[in-house]
Amino acid sequence: MACVFGPIPSRRLGRSLGVDPVPLKTCNWNCVYCQLGRTRPLTNERRVYVPLPVLLNEVDQALAARAPGEIDWVTIVGSGEPTLHSEIGDLIRAIKVRTTIPVAVITNGALIYLPEVRGALCAADAVLPTFSAGSAAVYRALHRPHPETTFERLLEGLIAFRAGYRGKLWVEVMLVRGVNDSEEALRDIAAALQRVQPDRIDITLPERPPAELWVEPPDAEGLMRATAILGAAARVVHPAEGSFDLRGYANPVEAILAIIARHPMRVEELERAVARWAPDQVRAALQTLESSGAAQVIERYGTRFWCAADAFYPSTASAPRKAVTTSYGCR
Repeated sequence: MACVFGPIPSRRLGRSLGVDPVPLKTCNWNCVYCQLGRTRPLTNERRVYVPLPVLLNEVDQALAARAPGEIDWVTIVGSGEPTLHSEIGDLIRAIKVRTTIPVAVITNGALIYLPEVRGALCAADAVLPTFSAGSAAVYRALHRPHPETTFERLLEGLIAFRAGYRGKLWVEVMLVRGVNDSEEALRDIAAALQRVQPDRIDITLPERPPAELWVEPPDAEGLMRATAILGAAARVVHPAEGSFDLRGYANPVEAILAIIARHPMRVEELERAVARWAPDQVRAALQTLESSGAAQVIERYGTRFWCAADAFYPSTASAPRKAVTTSYGCR
């Protein structure tokens, strides 16, 4: 299947059946920490990227192949930004007709300022937006957004969405050392989230290959500072452990490509994930993928990761890491 994958172990959603409605790196942000590499080019065009019948046919197949209890959430999560898919509301509602399994949407939140996007997401049982910057300066440094997706629009959109949304609003704060882990930056995030009033704040770290070489997680002091400042609703969330459900794939090549298109994998993780095939088949598949250019191996944090061939990771640092001041106004 091209658009539906898993279930996979999710650090926030248990066993998650993923539904991806956009092609790789269709996004309006170019985050320095993105595990799928740089966005080239940025796009803010909302349109139908995958026809609804195609998506629903794959959802139907995946649901039919799993027994009750094997899936905790159906999660709409793009290898880019899923709200750029203009039929996301129809997709959510159609999935909810098909199953009682709750539906979540993982989004950067940049388009929630649009009334039509807020209306579409209201059909979901949980919405998990990113909110990792409390000022326009940090927002630009961290996310390198499309010019139309400003910090002010992100914040005001989330406030408006919270006012009318009755589902679970779980905000993700991704911490990057030297960018948003200072006391000033964290207090700005906390003040903004006081206005949003999320049900939960999930603190995450760049533990998979970031787009930029200089990106690092905060040190222990920075992490302690974040949990103290962001308050009782905040918790640190680490990558989930568990097996990937690869039923529906005829061979290890197809299975590996399906995983790494959305979820870069350490070499040992990938070998465990495809362990249903014989070791010699897996070795042959990995050799074929690398020699043919259908996949790539990159190194971050001293660890080798298998990634999608089309994902772009620079081999040299594009800019030195430095602290970001937050004295600029919103725009």
